[in-house]
Amino acid sequence: MRPREHRGLPQPTLLSDHVGTSRRDRGFRVRVGLLTREYPPDVYGGAGVHVEFLADELRPLVDLEVHCWGEGAAGGVVRHRPWSALDRANDALRTFSVDLSIAAGLEGRELVHSHTWYANLAGHFGKLLHGVPHVMTAHSLEPLRPWKAEQLGGGYALSSWAERTAIESADAVIAVSGAMRDDILGCYPALDPARLHVVHNGIDTSLYRPDHGTDVLDRLGVDPGRPYVLFVGRITRQKGVPHLLRAVRDIDPAAQVVLCAGAPDTPEIDREFRDLFAELSRAREGLFWIPQMLPRPDVIQLLTHAAVFVCPSVYEPLGIVNLEAMACGTAVVASRVGGIPEVVEDGATGLLVSTDEDFENGLARALDSVLADPVAAARMGEAGRERAVREFGWDAVARRTVRLYEEVLKQG
Repeated sequence: MRPREHRGLPQPTLLSDHVGTSRRDRGFRVRVGLLTREYPPDVYGGAGVHVEFLADELRPLVDLEVHCWGEGAAGGVVRHRPWSALDRANDALRTFSVDLSIAAGLEGRELVHSHTWYANLAGHFGKLLHGVPHVMTAHSLEPLRPWKAEQLGGGYALSSWAERTAIESADAVIAVSGAMRDDILGCYPALDPARLHVVHNGIDTSLYRPDHGTDVLDRLGVDPGRPYVLFVGRITRQKGVPHLLRAVRDIDPAAQVVLCAGAPDTPEIDREFRDLFAELSRAREGLFWIPQMLPRPDVIQLLTHAAVFVCPSVYEPLGIVNLEAMACGTAVVASRVGGIPEVVEDGATGLLVSTDEDFENGLARALDSVLADPVAAARMGEAGRERAVREFGWDAVARRTVRLYEEVLKQG
């Protein structure tokens, strides 16, 4: 795949974040390569959501070219696929083949910004090959996800090596929460703390806003007259789905439970989920499993009508999905891990549950508490919407990111 040519252009100047500067006055814009595995229409997790919205806000500010997994190139997006010779190989090796393809396609970029271990090595290769700065955003950390050995086998050692190499060599590392910053320094003490910056994830509150229609609920068979608990996420150890299925055994039987849960990491957790779901189905009515990825408007309507959104993650650097629920005016019950307490204000926008040995009982008690008090739940939902609008706009995230690009390029 041949990169676009940029020869003969004058030296670009970085955009200022100063209010009142017109685009006409800004001159040439820095050429940024944004590197990611997920990009629309192939978004299945929080990191993909992050990149999608960040890219939208960065485009008016920089000359942006997105490199992601997939086929073809159009509209400033270049897609790369794993080498066919590795179709039967370990997924980590297939990922590295994409990284090599991306690195080869970065000619002409003046800075590269990678997301997740799937693309971080591409950023590192691009830095070395093209002599440009590498900024990386850490959405999670391999040392804190040991269950991935179940998914990748020996590839987990490779993904861990790729992350360490990239994070310790990057010109700047972005943590999506203060808790994530602490985790990064704990896992990678060789990283200079001066190169580590906190830029929270964001939410588009003009898109994620209450939708009081019921057509999606009617189509799925969810009774809008009965309260329901909602989960949206992947079937992984990290997301704590088995904990949730065991917890909801004991919640108010009048409540429905809606699980938008797909993309299992491994056959083993897929079987565990199915067995727990089948057991739960025999014990209570009003249980819904939606394994396919729903369109965003459908998810927004489900979030709006939920009596409570639940996030039972055992590891979560921030948790964009909690912001999405809050922006839709819904109370949240979530685990007290990682960056979640930086988003969900305990007692104000939802309830936080400790992930100790009583985690599942704690989840059940917190869910029942919210279900039993619709007035308090509505108050939490309103406070959550206000907090999402006030503190987590993507426009601010993009401006902070561009300011970091400026700092990195000035350092030379």
